Amino acid sequence: MDKALIGEFLGTVVLVWLGDSIGANLTLPQAKGSGSGASAWVTVNMGWCFSLMMAIYAGWFFGSAQADFNPAVSLFKFLSGVEGYTLPRVIVLSIVQIAGGVVGGIGVYITFAGYWDAPISGEAKLGIFATGTAVRNIPVNILQEAIETIFLIMGIQFLVRAIGGDATNTYLLPFMIGGLLYAIGAGMGGTTGYAMNIARDLGPRIAYAILPIPGKCAPDWGYSIVPIAGSLIGGVVSYALCSALG
Repeated sequence: MDKALIGEFLGTVVLVWLGDSIGANLTLPQAKGSGSGASAWVTVNMGWCFSLMMAIYAGWFFGSAQADFNPAVSLFKFLSGVEGYTLPRVIVLSIVQIAGGVVGGIGVYITFAGYWDAPISGEAKLGIFATGTAVRNIPVNILQEAIETIFLIMGIQFLVRAIGGDATNTYLLPFMIGGLLYAIGAGMGGTTGYAMNIARDLGPRIAYAILPIPGKCAPDWGYSIVPIAGSLIGGVVSYALCSALG
């Protein structure tokens, strides 16, 4: 049994289930968090911050020492020559991570059973599961996602190198990475919804497409190229920057 794959799968489930539940709580009218107004964006960013933190701890608990949960991160590690990261391994990891995103999306649907009949637009319901933008320009949106992903991956490298081998700081690393995610979301995230992760967007987007959600719209597959291409480009550019800067 490959515990690393189990950890990647379940960690991604935790990430998406907790993270997308924030959107559901804020969007579905009968949920307690609905109508949060100006504070909603703070809630989204803080919620995803702690969702990622808990996903890392869950991944470690279930056997994934690397705790990627993100094909772009796995690609970065392959390009960087991290031990065990072959191209076939990255492909398998990516499939497992996306599958975790699908299950996490289904988990959100189950958690909010009885709330999906709400008289809100299909686009609003899609926004619970997947990212989007108010200013649609696919090439520009891909660039924005790539920039956000570079800040994520490079930021993680800064943190990992800063803590070195200190065991106490290692256990605090998820808090630090969560704080990094909060900064990216609060600053740059308003452009594309800062997926920076194929599994976080494509997985729950697939779940949305197959679930019997009343009044839903099309899953907007055309936009899904943004988090796919943007995050992968970000992973490659992050590798190039790390290689150039040492």
